[in-house]
Amino acid sequence: MSKVNMAVDLGGIPMKNPVNTASGTFGFGKQFENMMDVSALGAVTGKGCSAQPWPGNPQPRMHEVTSGMLNSVGLMNPGVRGMVEKYGDYLEALSGKTSVICQVAGHSVQEYVDALALYDELTPWAAGFELNISCPNVSKGGAAMGSTPEGASEVVRECRQVTNRPLVVKLAPTRVPEIASAVQEAGADAISLINTIPAMAIDVDTRRSYLSRPTAGLSGPAIHPIAVRMAWEACNAVTIPVCGIGGIMTGRDAAEFILVGCTAVSVGMASMVEPAASIRVLRELEQWAQSQGVSDISELRGAFLC
Repeated sequence: MSKVNMAVDLGGIPMKNPVNTASGTFGFGKQFENMMDVSALGAVTGKGCSAQPWPGNPQPRMHEVTSGMLNSVGLMNPGVRGMVEKYGDYLEALSGKTSVICQVAGHSVQEYVDALALYDELTPWAAGFELNISCPNVSKGGAAMGSTPEGASEVVRECRQVTNRPLVVKLAPTRVPEIASAVQEAGADAISLINTIPAMAIDVDTRRSYLSRPTAGLSGPAIHPIAVRMAWEACNAVTIPVCGIGGIMTGRDAAEFILVGCTAVSVGMASMVEPAASIRVLRELEQWAQSQGVSDISELRGAFLC
């Protein structure tokens, strides 16, 4: 039993501890049940789903690089209805033990609204929803939905009309203070960041990309210091809670996000390297909090000394 109270509130989503899973790296939780106690986490965020199934990008989609991984999965998913049919019973049972967050994906504002409306109808057990506004906006020339304050605000404002449950908005790693402020004003209850950083890897023998597309998203330890800096900027720009994501491999990595002001953290690529990494990170984060002599993890939030 931890001597430190680890419970936090992420914009109306109760978490018994600050450790969440990053969408896309943990499936829908069920895939990890034989390797760890999924319910011990503060929350589980499932893979993003759209209103209709998406096939994703052609293979190859993933490539390991120094201190990280490139992925170009293209948000392949079974659609909200398909997800609920396959994993709904499991997630409903899990929701009685920990908070379940469903991620919403879309190519346009209307697609986000349609997907969220389905989620709101079909997942009464969801504690809240995460809007991934880093998806390509096909209806507006291919620009990322969240690349401008105006675009990000539009998605959040329209989605806010669909549900009364908490909305966590996942930001792209660009113009963070401006966009964080914009989505807060539009009705976000919390924000999460960062998403992967656009990157490239080329096979110099074939002169081709290692992936099916020229660019992909970089995750892992390589982006951790950048993620911490952007989380710090976000925490200084908004008053709503922030969930820090990016290269968390240890409890000390997670602690950096807490110190810059984050309420919670999400473990991503580490789960693909070590399936039970999120549980280890939680244990190490608890040990660190105890070593700081506090009785509540919130006492360490924003305690960074420059």
